[in-house]
Amino acid sequence: MIPPGFRFYPTEEELVSFYLHNKLEARREDLLRVMDRLIPVLDVYGFNPWELPQFSGDLCHGDPEEWFFFIRRQESEARGGRPKRLTSSGYWKATGSPSHVYSSNSNRSIGEKRTMVFYEGRAPRGRKTEWKMNEYKAMEEEEAASYSNGGHPRLRQEFSLCRVYKKSKFVRAFDRRPSGVEMGTAMRAQATPGNEVTSSHQNPSTAATPCSHDRLSLGDHGQTFQTGESSYMASIVTDNEPFWDWEQLEWCYSDRDNIEKVQSA
Repeated sequence: MIPPGFRFYPTEEELVSFYLHNKLEARREDLLRVMDRLIPVLDVYGFNPWELPQFSGDLCHGDPEEWFFFIRRQESEARGGRPKRLTSSGYWKATGSPSHVYSSNSNRSIGEKRTMVFYEGRAPRGRKTEWKMNEYKAMEEEEAASYSNGGHPRLRQEFSLCRVYKKSKFVRAFDRRPSGVEMGTAMRAQATPGNEVTSSHQNPSTAATPCSHDRLSLGDHGQTFQTGESSYMASIVTDNEPFWDWEQLEWCYSDRDNIEKVQSA
């Protein structure tokens, strides 16, 4: 069970360099078990997009904005053919040319992103919907260096990572973190009149306090977990135990309500 306010909030770089990379390498069973609860393996093309939220990872279940899935390479692709993107009610259509996902450390390309839109009906008379999907593929590590020198990239094909979402009426970026802030830098949440509380990028050992009302992203701490400094992610989600005692959490909310009553008196 996930405490209120906790969300899976990764950047595109983290999706490719941490989650997709570790899925492809498959070297750590404990990490794979955690990732399965965040990003399950699913043939997203076997379902209509509005059916996909129910299959999201149990640690992301109920997220109203976006859903993440790993998808295996289709047999048609393995034989050199085109991927099948047809569902029972419509089809996914790629828009534009693929773009690159870059490393913030070296500014080199680490993967490729393709954006698709779902159409109801059958081509060429399909009706465009608000459902969209970003499909990420990781670049071969040795290829990434050669691509930065003008070579042609070679992508890993065993798995891709898909982010499914519904087009919002509000203009806002996928990566909503403040620019110029490195991962791991502590930023205390600040609230200004009329504005939403900003995210707090804290050390994993201090971010998950019961009375913290900041948004916490598991993706914020992907690099720390990857380098072995902490098993934070695994320790909180490898079993079905809650993050903390729920009586303590209820006390936190009760205490906050009492403070608000005193302030309004």
